[in-house]
Amino acid sequence: MSGLLSVFLHLLLLFKLVAPVTFRHHHYDDLVRTLYKVHNECPYITQVYSIGRSVKGRHLYVLEFSDYPGIHEPLEPEVKYVGNMHGNEVLGRELLLQLSEFLCEEFRNRNQRIVRLVESTRIHIMPSMNPDGYEVAAAQGPDISRDLVGRNNANGVDLNRNFPDLNTYFYYNEKYGGPNHHLPLPDNWKSQTHDLLRPLADKLIRTAVWHLQLQPHHPAFVSPQVEPETRAMIRWIRSFNFVLSANLHGGAVVANYPYDKSLEHRVRGFRRTANTPTPDDKLFQKLAKVYSYAHGWMHQGWNCGDYFPDGITNGASWYSLSRGMQDFNYLHTNCFEITLELSCDKFPRQEELQREWLGNREALIQFLEQVHQGIKGMVVDENYNNVVEAVISVSGINHDVTSGDHGDYFRLLLPGTYTVTATAPGFDPQTVSVTVGPGEPKLISVNFQLKRSVPQATPTRRVPNSGHGGRVLPKKMQPQAARKKEMEMKQPRRVPV
Repeated sequence: MSGLLSVFLHLLLLFKLVAPVTFRHHHYDDLVRTLYKVHNECPYITQVYSIGRSVKGRHLYVLEFSDYPGIHEPLEPEVKYVGNMHGNEVLGRELLLQLSEFLCEEFRNRNQRIVRLVESTRIHIMPSMNPDGYEVAAAQGPDISRDLVGRNNANGVDLNRNFPDLNTYFYYNEKYGGPNHHLPLPDNWKSQTHDLLRPLADKLIRTAVWHLQLQPHHPAFVSPQVEPETRAMIRWIRSFNFVLSANLHGGAVVANYPYDKSLEHRVRGFRRTANTPTPDDKLFQKLAKVYSYAHGWMHQGWNCGDYFPDGITNGASWYSLSRGMQDFNYLHTNCFEITLELSCDKFPRQEELQREWLGNREALIQFLEQVHQGIKGMVVDENYNNVVEAVISVSGINHDVTSGDHGDYFRLLLPGTYTVTATAPGFDPQTVSVTVGPGEPKLISVNFQLKRSVPQATPTRRVPNSGHGGRVLPKKMQPQAARKKEMEMKQPRRVPV
């Protein structure tokens, strides 16, 4: 009993010591206290959970907002924000803590826009994917450049160059035929080559694909060692049916959309930059513009000495990046992710945080609302049982999505009229036409009820008096005598002249 009392008093003291979220930088312990403070203030619409641990054992915490936290409600889309993937790029971390406090406070104040968002969406907020790197960067003095210090995790690995390379699979499939979605992980994805061998590995991959025409699962396809943080992210991404996501970075001010990896060959060790669009390029541009134009100054284009029209860019046209998280989300799951570069200074001074929050607040909310742009629905069979992993295809867009564990699916689409088909093994496909209207984001309900495929029957004949009780036997199984008699009856009779 005394032990429980001690724990209770410790937790009570913990919450009492937590000050309201202010415009300051948060070390790991401060971050944890802030997340639990928000949960304590809004216990009925939040939960805190961990997806795993960093190299140094720090939890990778997520704060969830939902009217039923911890539960996936069918037909309610799931969206995520991930910050601080690079430990020295900290603005996203602080913005997501501010956003968490804002959502809780506005919900309690019955702000109808926020109430509607929380009640219709399951929101997952991860302020820091790289807590170890952050502590290294934060330990530097304010006048010391943090351009590289703390960027990587505790093993010195850049986490945004650490996911399995699925772009090569897709480029191969696009040329020779193959799936356009949910590309499988390589068999060796958990134990892969070191960063120093990456250029050689890429060269082997290109040779295999373009010259030897090897299949992507061939042993020549290798990738870098997967770190604990990356493994945790992959498990998380695969465990939830995320529809939309943004990864918050720093060092520029631009909304970056897939693909990040250029299809062009390397020149002197570097892959040439070239616009490399996804099949959903127009949709990704719209998502990026939503954030850019709702942001205080991103849409102006001129920031940090760079110019990006409309404040957006295709990742590969800016610089080519292999094994990034953004492309991985799109190629391996149903999730559409963009990367938000939010500040010229990767580790802005504390006095700059309030201005940054005011410049990003509306954009953060508007982007969450975009998860309701397109169509959604249930896929069931004739008995109204859920059909899991049914493939939802949109004519003219070479990228499919699938139904989740509850039979529900979500397909982000721009306004327009589309031909949509649902297919699943053992069922006849079903095709419908649907129109997504303009205006405020609102998912249009399009349900599918699939019928079981009828197997083709073997050709049969009825053999009278066959000694088998009049049963119908396949032709090849009829007794030889019966088949001989039948053939004789079919012979043309001679007619006397």
